[in-house]
Amino acid sequence: MQASDKHNEKMVKMTFASVYPHYVAKVVRKGRTKKELHEVIEWLTGFDDNKIQEIINQNLSFEEFFKSAKLNPNASLIKGVVCGYRIEEIENPLTRQIRYLDKLVDELAKGKKMESILR
Repeated sequence: MQASDKHNEKMVKMTFASVYPHYVAKVVRKGRTKKELHEVIEWLTGFDDNKIQEIINQNLSFEEFFKSAKLNPNASLIKGVVCGYRIEEIENPLTRQIRYLDKLVDELAKGKKMESILR
């Protein structure tokens, strides 16, 4: 499935703060911790706990979130399907980055070992 322009626009305008509680709830419900979630976010973006909280407080959009991120050089190794979209086929770079984060959260919630999540 290929993402439409409307889908891409919707994705980049969403705020990290609006999605973050869902990430936390998902991983905690599956027996993982908020600390592990932050480890995954830091691996992908370079954002530590303080920066994550600052981003939440500022209610930054995903566009602003990823604009200030230092994306991990191994992020392109993240492959697979998230919400019906094959990550490696997503053409819009920002939508792909958002789906990288979604995929890492999914892998954490599914019980994958941190060594394999943090490629």
